[in-house]
Amino acid sequence: MIGLISATAAGAAARDRLAAAWPDRTRVYDGPVGDAVRRAFAECEQLVCFLATGAVVRLVAPLLSDKTSDPGVVCVDEAGRFAVPVVGGHAGGANELALAVGELLGAQPVVTTATDAVGIPGLDTLGLPVEGDVAGVTRALLDGEPVALAAEVAWPLPPVPFAERGSYTVRLTDRAVAPASGEVLLRPPSLVVGVGASRGAPVDEVLDLVEGVLREAGLSVRSLAELATVDAKADEPGIVEAARRLGVPVVTYSAEELAGVEVPNPSDAPLAAVGTPSVAEAAALIGGGELLVPKRKSERADGRPAMATCAVVRRPARGRLAVVGLGPGARDLLTPRAKAELRRASVLVGLDQYVDQIRDLLRPGTRILESGLGAEEERARTAVEEARRGQSVALIGSGDAGVYAMASPALAEASDDIDVVGVPGVTAALAAGAILGAPLGHDHVSISLSDLHTPWEVIERRVRAAAEADIVVTFYNPRSRGRDWQLPKALSILAEHREPTTPVGVVRNASRPDGTARLTTLTELDPAWVDMMTVVTVGNTATRNIAGRMVTPRGYRWQENSPESSREGSQEGAL
Repeated sequence: MIGLISATAAGAAARDRLAAAWPDRTRVYDGPVGDAVRRAFAECEQLVCFLATGAVVRLVAPLLSDKTSDPGVVCVDEAGRFAVPVVGGHAGGANELALAVGELLGAQPVVTTATDAVGIPGLDTLGLPVEGDVAGVTRALLDGEPVALAAEVAWPLPPVPFAERGSYTVRLTDRAVAPASGEVLLRPPSLVVGVGASRGAPVDEVLDLVEGVLREAGLSVRSLAELATVDAKADEPGIVEAARRLGVPVVTYSAEELAGVEVPNPSDAPLAAVGTPSVAEAAALIGGGELLVPKRKSERADGRPAMATCAVVRRPARGRLAVVGLGPGARDLLTPRAKAELRRASVLVGLDQYVDQIRDLLRPGTRILESGLGAEEERARTAVEEARRGQSVALIGSGDAGVYAMASPALAEASDDIDVVGVPGVTAALAAGAILGAPLGHDHVSISLSDLHTPWEVIERRVRAAAEADIVVTFYNPRSRGRDWQLPKALSILAEHREPTTPVGVVRNASRPDGTARLTTLTELDPAWVDMMTVVTVGNTATRNIAGRMVTPRGYRWQENSPESSREGSQEGAL
């Protein structure tokens, strides 16, 4: 929850805008400002104070306890010009909150955290538990001193400018070791503990077993990712409460799934009780990995039979592939989610001209694998291979990566051994439609006229179907130097079913500074206007030219008071 505090009418107005935009995330604190800040500090994960920075510093200073637990605090000035993270830039999420507040209110985020200022991810922002000399190692990174990465466990990380060796070290490990001088430990969530329990097993027995087994094996409980068990134990109080205290989820599998996992220590007891010869080992091993600790039983001081079992597996790192749509080209049409994925990626794969568009958004140390036109399948294979090596990969494409772009070949290569994230983007059809007016107001379809991968007979059949169904059509890849007859042929098919005056929009480089657009008709369109950077949108029988804009009604009947196209001037002209 985000607490909102203001002292003046101007501050309250900005506060209320934030509250209206985030109704489920915010809580307004009224009353005397000092009391409001103290209550919000105790009750909320983050605060936004519409107050002077000095006042906020004096109010929160006596409340500060520890950077890992204090809420993030952002200060917004009375004029709403700046959003300043004051406390908890990283651990409290104040830096990200300042960016979000600034975007919403039109304020300039003022982020002073050193790592953010130079584009290096903070060691405490990598999404992993961190121990050791964070300040000293971070300072070494900022000063350009060599900091080595000792990866005992492979795990995808954002780009950090590590060296092969140095006086400072970042150690990626799930071992229960203490950090040395000049060292930071990062704890990847690489350990899975499979748990079996009799009905009514005490939580302390389950918890003591799990923690004791990890301790004896020299493994860190901070690298525990989950407790895994059989579906029949999903609501077993001892397991559920143990997971809550450990801060990890309970993941369950059916008895049938677990019975199919080969284990070293099967038993008749769980087979009779829940239908599988193994719970602890099978639940830990079902996702693959190395069995570090075979099945162990709990020990009871009174000598009674054990009520809990567990086994420990180190799962292999799962690489991450983000397939990112960059939009039509304009920077302000690149989504915040796409920007975040670009900054998260340690490896970027893409067409060289697309890489050039976003190179400035990448963090220092990002490995760039770029290639030229016509290498789509090779780029897809490269991205998947890098993800399989445990990297955090971004594969970029223009528009939406799932529309005539890189998502299809990448997902055809990818299997379930990597995590795949799709990041949508604004397509060329949508960008062109916004420039033309509202040509996609009713049913519409996109058809590529490139016959490099699709036989022309198939393309023609699709164009004819769209023509007969009276659907608005946007043509991608409409014409190139080597393909100059497909567009006229497609237009002639549409002309069999539509009037010669049907509006047609021609948009080149939609949203870019050199972009052009014109509205013409089906018979007056000159194919020479069109190239591979152009999309052509052909209206249906209800589409009209209204005030120089291409408009398709939401239904097939225009309202009686709608202006008629005949009164709107020329059918052709630059927009």
